[in-house]
Amino acid sequence: MTQVTEHGGGVWSLKVPIPDNPLGHTLVHLLDTDSGPVLIDTGWDDPASWDTLVDGLAALGTGIKDIHGVVITHHHPDHHGLSGQVREASGAWIAMHAADTQVVRRTRARKPGEWLDYLTVKLAAAGAPEEHLAPMRAARTSGRVTTMPGLNSALPDREITPGELLDLPGRRMRAIWTPGHTPGHVCLHLEEEHPSRLAGHGRLFSGDHLLPEISPHIGLYEDPAEEAVTDPLGDYLDSLERIGRLGVAEVLPAHQYAFTDSAGRVRELLEHHEERLADLRRLLAEPLTPWQLATRMEWNRPWAQIPYGSQNIAVSEAEAHLRRLVKLGHAEAVEGSDPVAYVAGPSGV
Repeated sequence: MTQVTEHGGGVWSLKVPIPDNPLGHTLVHLLDTDSGPVLIDTGWDDPASWDTLVDGLAALGTGIKDIHGVVITHHHPDHHGLSGQVREASGAWIAMHAADTQVVRRTRARKPGEWLDYLTVKLAAAGAPEEHLAPMRAARTSGRVTTMPGLNSALPDREITPGELLDLPGRRMRAIWTPGHTPGHVCLHLEEEHPSRLAGHGRLFSGDHLLPEISPHIGLYEDPAEEAVTDPLGDYLDSLERIGRLGVAEVLPAHQYAFTDSAGRVRELLEHHEERLADLRRLLAEPLTPWQLATRMEWNRPWAQIPYGSQNIAVSEAEAHLRRLVKLGHAEAVEGSDPVAYVAGPSGV
């Protein structure tokens, strides 16, 4: 049976499962508006997830066909995956930040084999050993290429404009652009008095930007055809500080559970990344490729126990941290290294 939690003031959360994932579920939020119920995120595209969403809405006296709109915090499949089915069943609009809509368009236009080629090249450039690349090369050669998550994600039909109030009659909810976890991640600030009159300025639907116990993954999402060098970790830290200054009474995240001390959690995350960058500078006392750095970084389990696909994500996070160090002048590329290696800069040790 779907686990439904009432948060007061016309807000509920539904636990929608993520198959075969340690996160367990996505907290899909339902918001009452004068035009009808609106979903904040939808959950993973899976029959069990869909059934859970439908059952949860039914427990609240609402059907999928009654959904008026869907606001997506970011494009990841555990948030955006069921949006298309919701729209097909209800005619609901789907809103997303333009930067993440661009990622969705790019993903939909790419065949699975093309994505595998891109990933293989990226990992090779990061210094991944041939034994790690071999399974991807073999899958590409044999034609046994599985569909990547998000390939069939729905294209949004509305754009979320940061700083503006969303068109939700009877509610006052403002979009805040919080890039880092994805380029177009948004938090949603419900600028209404907390139903329990907790001290603070309203409530925040934080997506994956601010979670009570987890430090969100920071990866790379630039267009393979472009040469721009982004700094997603820097973007995340900047937007995290903006969220900390809001002084909200309660945070309603997309995973784990609701919590109240947003400023305290922001401080913890800022300190975590400061410590992690310092640890990486120490590791870079010797030249390391992004792959080598990833294998030495502290994760929630030893590197050898991290699943194959998650290792690829970890390398992306290592690269994001390297870019931040380079931008701060704390690391630099070793001239002539191939694959490129990095070493702590003059001010980095």
